Amino acid sequence: MVELPVVSKESNENGRTRKPDWLRVKLPIGPNYRKVRTLVDEYKLHTICQSGNCPNMGECWGAGTATFMILGNTCTRSCSFCAVKTGRPNEYDADEPRRVAEAIVLMQVKHAVITSVNRDELADRGAEIWHQTVRLVKEASPTTTIETLIPDTKANWEALERMISAGQEVVSHNMETVERLYRKVRPQAKYQRSLEQIQRTKDYGKRTKSGIMVGLGETQEEVFKIMDDLVAHGCDVLTIGQYLQPTQMHIAVAEFIHPDVFALYQEVGLSKGFKFVESGPLVRSSYHAERHL
Repeated sequence: MVELPVVSKESNENGRTRKPDWLRVKLPIGPNYRKVRTLVDEYKLHTICQSGNCPNMGECWGAGTATFMILGNTCTRSCSFCAVKTGRPNEYDADEPRRVAEAIVLMQVKHAVITSVNRDELADRGAEIWHQTVRLVKEASPTTTIETLIPDTKANWEALERMISAGQEVVSHNMETVERLYRKVRPQAKYQRSLEQIQRTKDYGKRTKSGIMVGLGETQEEVFKIMDDLVAHGCDVLTIGQYLQPTQMHIAVAEFIHPDVFALYQEVGLSKGFKFVESGPLVRSSYHAERHL
């Protein structure tokens, strides 16, 4: 075992855990940020940047990029780490693919990331909206490359094929955490099923990607094991970031992982066979996504 730095958790005057200095980010400002914000509002689009309280929103939007979230902003899952609201969705907008495509053209996006909530109540898990969104983006902006960060299809492999068959370059599906913590962190997901989804995506011929959070109470050995499992199931790219508690209703941070540990995880991940590892405290699945092609 490698000796890792230990970061103590301190509380502020409100009783909330104080973040270490390396987790502090600048407020989103600037003309490019305002432009993206205006277009997102004008076209009535959802972004995971907003719904997920992403710490990199200022940086990414300031660079004129955003991660679009299709199929509404209400998720049928109740994962204990996620800020997206849970419930029974009432939104199914067949015109959404066109609006996403138009917005991407207006933003002059070179590499687009598209994700969605889980829509377990739909027979096709939302696959048709997925397919049409990617198809229309490619038609409207042929030079734009696309990463789709897709949900768990619950072993509906026909839906999976429809989701990934419209021409996107990268298909991502996040494992989120190590196997031991699945019931606590992703109670409606299954570790082996998500691995199988990544393997089937690879078998279809796509560049595959997944992401995990650390700081949830996992051990170093468990992180190395999920790396081995992902490589064995055809995963090309891995992202590793610090879990941050969205609200006090969500699972608490177990520990803040030191940047040196993230550097170690990147080194180990590359040695295990990943083609690219993005590892750092503020890394999220779509962070620097253009580098993962």
